[in-house]
Amino acid sequence: MAATQLKLAWVIVYVPDVSAALALYERAFGQKTRFSVPTGDYGELDTGATVLAFAADELGADNFPGGPHRPALTDKPANVELAFTTDDVDAAVANAVEAGCTLLAPATVKSHGQTVAWIRDPWGTLIELCTPIG
Repeated sequence: MAATQLKLAWVIVYVPDVSAALALYERAFGQKTRFSVPTGDYGELDTGATVLAFAADELGADNFPGGPHRPALTDKPANVELAFTTDDVDAAVANAVEAGCTLLAPATVKSHGQTVAWIRDPWGTLIELCTPIG
């Protein structure tokens, strides 16, 4: 039997406050909310072909035993990051920090020519801000 081709449909970040996460990502990264459930425990941003969504921690606990684990802001980031591309990484970093994110590593040019910086949102999510590759 041939394997079915899978397509990444969305990424969900579990947060304590979905409305606050949607608002921060609108301010920090210019994303717009495309959908939010009336109960306030799930919402999505309009990010193009792949959706970035937020779900309440309680929803995760209802979905699978134990729910999600969020590293403390003093811990190393988790092993997943969100990446947003931009032509102006420095401006994107400044805007994100002003909106409430924390700078982890300032913009640097990598050996392959890409400019990359890393930040964290207030819930500990690791975010890469970078120029497109190629």
